[in-house]
Amino acid sequence: MSISHAPPHPQESDISVKSQSGDASLDLEPIVPASSRRTRVPRWLRRTTGPVLLLALWQLLSATGVLASDVLASPGRIAQVAGDLIADGSLASAMTISLQRVAVGLLLGTLVGTGLALVSGLFRIGEDLVDAPVQMLRTVPFVGLIPLFIIWFGIGEAPKVAIITLGVTFPLYLNVYAGIRGVDAQLIEAGESLGLSRWGLVRHVVLPGALPGALTGLRYSLGIAWLALVFAEQANADAGIGFLMVQARDFLRTDVIVVCLIVYAFLGLLADFIVRSLERLLLQWRPTFTGR
Repeated sequence: MSISHAPPHPQESDISVKSQSGDASLDLEPIVPASSRRTRVPRWLRRTTGPVLLLALWQLLSATGVLASDVLASPGRIAQVAGDLIADGSLASAMTISLQRVAVGLLLGTLVGTGLALVSGLFRIGEDLVDAPVQMLRTVPFVGLIPLFIIWFGIGEAPKVAIITLGVTFPLYLNVYAGIRGVDAQLIEAGESLGLSRWGLVRHVVLPGALPGALTGLRYSLGIAWLALVFAEQANADAGIGFLMVQARDFLRTDVIVVCLIVYAFLGLLADFIVRSLERLLLQWRPTFTGR
């Protein structure tokens, strides 16, 4: 019994011959993910669409009278007031004073929070001595300490800087401590097998491993710093953005209040952008998912 083989299909034979001979007439299309075939919209345009639509809705409600001016001023009125405050120099002076307070409080809080986290995270005896008191103080609302700080430090700059320092300390402590204790133990064993000393392990293994958590804590601390500044500057302040808000409140100037809030938001966004840029610079060694 003989088995007959059917001759290959002419088109299949032609394709196989062309592919083997390296004929360029056979075009192969690469497989492209569906996400890459979508129309690319500039990211800056996508990020600004929401705020622009919200601003347009706000202006529409103000123009039609749905939103009364004594409740919330229109965007045009707020822009005019902001121009007046910039022209007379009062806004620039208030921003300078507020930035100085945040900078000093952030520096002190970073030093205290990071120092306590290093002591508690690197040493067991440090954890036994430091962690429990810090966790107890962390549960106390720092805003409620403003009257006590005024009694202790007076009504000058000290209580304002102290409340910002306190607000910054705890988020940094928690994130740096968690970053240190979150380092893989196998990396520590690998470093020890390579002959690294205790300081070498801390420098080359522990601190780089804790850096992502520390930067996350810094971003969170910046938000707390601006929040603490709002409360601090509204308690016996004679200068700063919060002082402008208190004066505007006394005269029912919602336009000035909104201008100050926008300044707070802008400064906070600028600070967060600086920290995110620092993250991209210092964490180049750690590839992460950036979304699609």
